[in-house]
Amino acid sequence: MYKLIGYKTALEYWNTVGARFLRDASMRRKATRKARAALRSTESPSLDGSTVRPGGCVLPLFVLVGTQEARTRTDCILSRSWLTDLPEGAFADAGSGFLISTPEFCFLQMARDLSLAQLIMLGYELCGSYAMVEGTAWDGAGAEGKAVMRKRSPLTSAEKLGAFVAKADGAYGRKKALRAVKYVLDGSASPRETALAMLLCLPYGLGGFGLPAPKLNYRIDIGKRAAPMADREYCVCDLYWPQQKIAVEYDSDLHHTGSFRIASDTKRRNTLAARNVTVIGVTRVQIDDVIQLRKTAKTLAKLMGKRLRCDSPKLVEKHYALRAELGIALAVDG
Repeated sequence: MYKLIGYKTALEYWNTVGARFLRDASMRRKATRKARAALRSTESPSLDGSTVRPGGCVLPLFVLVGTQEARTRTDCILSRSWLTDLPEGAFADAGSGFLISTPEFCFLQMARDLSLAQLIMLGYELCGSYAMVEGTAWDGAGAEGKAVMRKRSPLTSAEKLGAFVAKADGAYGRKKALRAVKYVLDGSASPRETALAMLLCLPYGLGGFGLPAPKLNYRIDIGKRAAPMADREYCVCDLYWPQQKIAVEYDSDLHHTGSFRIASDTKRRNTLAARNVTVIGVTRVQIDDVIQLRKTAKTLAKLMGKRLRCDSPKLVEKHYALRAELGIALAVDG
């Protein structure tokens, strides 16, 4: 009997093995057909005393079932019901009788358990080049949980997330997932970049400053004009607005210290200036300080020819609420 792995267990699996195990579309369709058949079973899933687990995931495993009779809760298995049809490409075959929910399906599943802001943050992670492991960024455990950042290739894209959720007619959490994916951006390289982008760009009603969505980790080729002062062929900007030629650079405590690193950053910013790019640096202290970050947001808005209206008590309250939900991401430097 196939065991359909989902929720936090599937997220742990993909963060461990990476995107190379997603297989091609035809293999995912085949795995999804197997999953549809397994959901019709009335037999409760079990590990049968076996120590084999997908990707070495921790116990208990979150397993999807499609009938009331199949529901179970043991030290090894926690079942979650899935009662609607599976969209194409919902599963990948991990072997040893395990079918793993794809990152897109995990995003839809987690809409049941996460707030809107947490779901957006998960979307950034799935579409970014990092993973928060050891358990907390996507399970709502709060600041007491331990989270460690690990680099990895993106598992999906905002476009793929949106397309998958749109096909999931009748699925629980679909409405929230469709709303969340509108604000997910590709390319974040760290939890802090995710938090910064969300704080600056989510709409007022969600606690952000309502700035236009930037490109994340955007490559700018230097060109001949700036080549004489450059020490590289291109620059990658953390947040970049191509139309306005504005870049925001997050100066991480982890990566931007030491005389050599500071000198390199200075040369890099001079190079971007020669390309007529306005660079705004943002430090960890500025992100953590509400007043300083608001000043940064107002500076960016002015450069973009916009005006922020984010000072009312109600909007300030929403901003603090958003910060509380981003607590884990804000706690990780990188």
